[in-house]
Amino acid sequence: MRKLIIFIIFLSILIGLTGYYYYSKNLYSRDTLKLEILSSNQVQLGQEVEYIVKYKNNGNIRLEEPRLIFEYPKNSIVEGGGSLRQEIGAEKLGEAIYPGEEKIVRFKARLLGKEGEIKEAKAFLHYRPKDLTAYYESDTTFSTVIEKVPLVFQLDLPSKIGSEKEIQFRVNYSSNIDYPLSDLRCVIEYPSGFEFSRSIPESIEQTEWEIPLLNRAKGGRIEVWGSLSGEVREQKIFKAQLGIWQSGEFILLKEITKGVEIVESSLYISQQINGNPEYIASPGDMLHYEISFRNIGEETMTDLAMIVKLEGEAFDLYSIKAPEGKFQLGDNSIVWDDRNIPKLRFLDENEEGRIEFWINLKDEWGVGSAQDKEPIVKNKIILNQARKEFATKINSKLAISQKGYFNDDIFENSGPIPPKVGNTTAYTIVWQIENRFNELKNVNVKAVLPDNVNLTGKISPEEESSNFAFDSQSREIVWQIGDLEIGAGFFNQPKTCVFQIALTPTQNQKGEPAVLVNEVKVSGEDQWTEQIINIAAEAIDTTLPDDETISREQGIIQ
Repeated sequence: MRKLIIFIIFLSILIGLTGYYYYSKNLYSRDTLKLEILSSNQVQLGQEVEYIVKYKNNGNIRLEEPRLIFEYPKNSIVEGGGSLRQEIGAEKLGEAIYPGEEKIVRFKARLLGKEGEIKEAKAFLHYRPKDLTAYYESDTTFSTVIEKVPLVFQLDLPSKIGSEKEIQFRVNYSSNIDYPLSDLRCVIEYPSGFEFSRSIPESIEQTEWEIPLLNRAKGGRIEVWGSLSGEVREQKIFKAQLGIWQSGEFILLKEITKGVEIVESSLYISQQINGNPEYIASPGDMLHYEISFRNIGEETMTDLAMIVKLEGEAFDLYSIKAPEGKFQLGDNSIVWDDRNIPKLRFLDENEEGRIEFWINLKDEWGVGSAQDKEPIVKNKIILNQARKEFATKINSKLAISQKGYFNDDIFENSGPIPPKVGNTTAYTIVWQIENRFNELKNVNVKAVLPDNVNLTGKISPEEESSNFAFDSQSREIVWQIGDLEIGAGFFNQPKTCVFQIALTPTQNQKGEPAVLVNEVKVSGEDQWTEQIINIAAEAIDTTLPDDETISREQGIIQ
């Protein structure tokens, strides 16, 4: 009996050890499947983001019936207009994930939200290990910060206003985003004591405005009129929000607040340059200043005088035209008095007057060094006790030259001169870019070759070869410069690309010059003014005006 008991105990231990061995052998760890999301940590509003979901089976057990679920960050714009939650099954992932197997799945979207907002993407992978009935799930997340919202959103209203007097203010908006924004709305929250009167364009229930499709470098304005009441010296806060309606939710993109102080009497001053209150100037521009002044107080104002002082080396002071004002060179000021401007003689409450003058900007100024970057001009307005200063940014001065040569020291050109029908002649084309004031990004040079002109493949310097492309369908040459530093061509070397082309004249060109390269166009993003700059240079033909060794007659097709 004792031997039987010992045998039973031994058998139980053996069975337990055997079961534990097989259990341990088939035990599956969740850590065996590695799941991760790879993407950008920081993006701009509306920028396309690619999420790469990567998974790998690090174990020795086959994982069957895989199913991947990807959740885009809240308020994303999904490529193709799909759902924010996408599920991919075995038909795309395969029936199983084998030991050592690694795969990636890509998802694209554009993120919406305000500056500094964190957007989180999530991924879940469901599967069943071989020979097990239980299903497992691995999950991971990835966070991206909206570091910049390249939208201009401004609330332009006076800092002081008389109680119960009409107030006019503007909301200015524009976009520097490469993606068109739709379903935009502007919402304004008024302070207590404000009574809405009217607006342009019309509002939705006096507080909300629909904004049309907003493309890059486009913008608009909302003007609101109303009255504001309150105690003298009381502060009234206006708040404006710019956002997008998506699935019944308002997604905030930009927000701005501004205070107005209630005063007994005051003057409100505003200005436009070339019809735009937010004008960005360019070297050589003629600027038409229109300055408006309004009596927003309770008392009539008489015997006023206005002084405008100009500041900035870019002003061409000898070009000033102020028919009703007097310019004083030295302190660079223009003075208007009540002898020529009736509204300065008598300005009743809520009445508005206007003065105007014209002045040119120089094409060139400064000492030719990097200190001239981020150019700006200012004008300070003094109207009795009222003071107002306006600053106007100036775009960079971008220039391109296109020159052609037959005889040069770079390439060995060959072929008949004058060129002959049916024969091939090689020429050297030189592109040079100059940039004066501000850093430029995404600079591209484009031109179209005629049908009987081809590239030979010779480019100098050689490092520009990777930035030089040709589309044989459109016959367009594209030179992608990228970033262009301040002062290229002015106080350091211009950005240069030299390439060789070959012309084979046709019969219908005989007796005339032949175009070698059509008009060349350049565009770049000014990092100071946030504007797109576009310039062009004329086409060049076989007369080669820059090659002193070739006469015009030698450029006529024979």
